Amino acid sequence: MKNFNLIVTVLFAFLATSCVKTDDFQLPESKNKEINIEGNITGISAVKSNFNPETEEIYVFSETNTVMEACVVSSDEGGNFYKELVLQDKPENPTAGILLLVDDNSLFETYNFGRKIYVKLDGLALWSNNGVHQLGVQNRGDVVAIPPSRIDDHIIRTMETAEILPLQLEISEFNERHENLFIKVKNVQFNLNLLREQHHYTFAGEITDEYDGERQLESCRTGASAMLSTSTFSGFKSLYLPENSGSVKGILTRNFYDDYFVIAVNSPDDFNFDEDRCDPEFLKCEGDNIRGGSLIFEENFINIASLSALENNGWTNINVNGGKAFEPGTFDGNRYIRVSAYNTEETPMEVWLVSPPIDLDEVSEANLSFEIMSSYDNATILSVLVTEEFTGNVLTTNWRPVDAVIPIGPTNQYGKRFVKSEIDITCLKGDIHFAFRYLGAAPDKSTTYHIDNIRISGN
Repeated sequence: MKNFNLIVTVLFAFLATSCVKTDDFQLPESKNKEINIEGNITGISAVKSNFNPETEEIYVFSETNTVMEACVVSSDEGGNFYKELVLQDKPENPTAGILLLVDDNSLFETYNFGRKIYVKLDGLALWSNNGVHQLGVQNRGDVVAIPPSRIDDHIIRTMETAEILPLQLEISEFNERHENLFIKVKNVQFNLNLLREQHHYTFAGEITDEYDGERQLESCRTGASAMLSTSTFSGFKSLYLPENSGSVKGILTRNFYDDYFVIAVNSPDDFNFDEDRCDPEFLKCEGDNIRGGSLIFEENFINIASLSALENNGWTNINVNGGKAFEPGTFDGNRYIRVSAYNTEETPMEVWLVSPPIDLDEVSEANLSFEIMSSYDNATILSVLVTEEFTGNVLTTNWRPVDAVIPIGPTNQYGKRFVKSEIDITCLKGDIHFAFRYLGAAPDKSTTYHIDNIRISGN
């Protein structure tokens, strides 16, 4: 019996130690520390040069005896990347990146972030899909993921895991040279309208998010904006967006239609939003009641069927670069005013719609309200401002921004409802003007806005 107990004890101890998860278990290392590379070693930039953007023909590597050296900068552990490895040429100050399509849905277990690998090119195909260079296997007119049975034939995993230092960029510096690189953008925050108390957005958990959720990041330094793209299959899609400002690290890539740059993070840990927000100093009055009172001014655009009618009603409607401006619109018998950079070639497209003067000298507890609907939304690019000293020139006037609710609309269709804003303007006196400013840029910032039911009331 004593021998039996001893055997059971030893067996239990062996099983217990065998089940401990270690880094070696998760990322098994070969006993052979030396990697013997047969063939000519090349870099990502040289590989990408084989693709001809003019013909856009798929390039197939054959009998080159060449291997590509690279570092892994993506991770599919969080579910934001799927059956793909994003590779760049160096762990620090990278100059080229590429996407490698691999038919495996847990690549992080073998090809972890920072892992140095070699890719045997013979038998692989190169193309550009939605503006992004990709390597995979040719299948008729497509390039698809390397099948599981051929992964080891093409990817050589080394023992080296490098420390990846992100390339620091401003949003305004994004360029096609930076595609598929691991970058870091500092002093950014999410657009305020994504963080409202009425609706605090998630990364990609909204009913309007089909495949990816795109959320607008804005630079505190330059005001430039870019989209964060998160897969609706990611494990963190339902987390709320962080409210503060700070830095974010991720892969720079393109949106599905190749219209604009987007950032894709490996996990929420890539955010370091530990600084205060940098929103503009909004007008802040201290009125007692912003909803009551008599009607002082109203514009519902019922009688505005032309630009001349808008001008005759005292509105200033101007594109500072001489292009397209606000224009009357109608839907289902309802008239409104609308603006969009869609189908223009204006970059930027800066348009102002300035109200007639409204005298508030004898008015107390004044309230400004209006309704806005957003359609084909690809960026929040509308703002509302007020002034007590309009010079007649929108660019020389001292404007004060107001905290208007700019709705986030559907990306591929017209909006379904108007959203109302109510602004306390009790502290304004004299002849005041308010303005809607549209700052778009075709084709990537072309959201359509409809504005209606503008009112000022007070006592």
